[in-house]
Amino acid sequence: MEVGMASLAWLLIPLVAAVGAGLWGSWANRTRKARSDGPELDGYARFCAAMEKTHTGP
Repeated sequence: MEVGMASLAWLLIPLVAAVGAGLWGSWANRTRKARSDGPELDGYARFCAAMEKTHTGP
């Protein structure tokens, strides 16, 4: 009986972790639909423009 309960406890740990990860993922993604990626894409465009510039120097 004790061995069965111990193995059940070890099987429940990943299950609880997976459920927790799913809940956290849905909570973290709750505002992504309302928020656009505009600022991130603007920053990436500035980064690309800076990388394309030719640098003259030593």
